[in-house]
Amino acid sequence: MPTVHANGIDIAYDRSGSGPRLLFLGGSGSNLASNQPLINLFAPNFDVLTNDQRGLGDTTAPPGPYTMADYAADAHALLDQLGWDTCRVVGISFGGMVAQEFAVTWPERVERLALLCTSPGGIGGASYPLHELEALPEAERAEVQLRILDTRFTPEWLDAHPSDKQLVEFMARGRNRPKTEEQRRGEREQLEARRHHDVCDRLHAITGPTFVGAGRYDGIAPQPNAQAIVDRVPSAELHLYEGGHAFFVQDPAAFPDVVAFLSSP
Repeated sequence: MPTVHANGIDIAYDRSGSGPRLLFLGGSGSNLASNQPLINLFAPNFDVLTNDQRGLGDTTAPPGPYTMADYAADAHALLDQLGWDTCRVVGISFGGMVAQEFAVTWPERVERLALLCTSPGGIGGASYPLHELEALPEAERAEVQLRILDTRFTPEWLDAHPSDKQLVEFMARGRNRPKTEEQRRGEREQLEARRHHDVCDRLHAITGPTFVGAGRYDGIAPQPNAQAIVDRVPSAELHLYEGGHAFFVQDPAAFPDVVAFLSSP
């Protein structure tokens, strides 16, 4: 796995595909390996660059605390070292928070911006406080995780919708994969940074075309949070889909819409 040294850490990254340059920023607890299925979907249309966030995967886990500005600065440093002056950016969930922080700080680097199932924080609304889940008893935690992933999800719903049941099982396998204590620390640092995310009063600085995608039944980043982004970004449009926090794999219209937007000149 290639790395670059920046901001005092070694940042592991991957680059695949061909086409317009696209920076991919993944969700909470994800890494290059777990993001690969999504990266593979973008690679036929884009030159996709993605990295393990600090504290995750093969990127260094420096002492905390981490801030959203740290994650954005890591992405900025990676672009600099690879010689990418500008690119398109897609951020999913936590990655959408990093993408917002990046875009309000360096708007001139962003050609087009896609923000999926994410929140602006502050008065615009925060995403569900995932850092609180660890303290819950296992059975209660599993119940809450199911409900916030898609507010329609019940055992009865999943029995009647096999594709949604497969999605839940896939995500549960990801959460239950073995982790070192250092990896768990990195995840906790990420969740702590996430809880302080707030770009609401800076969103007006985003200058490029912006696609804001939301699931109608998302219990983590609900629809009003997406609307708050659109209300504050001058060139943003809201796109609603039939699904929850993973609407981009639940609604067959979503992913083609995102690709079409990011592919536009």
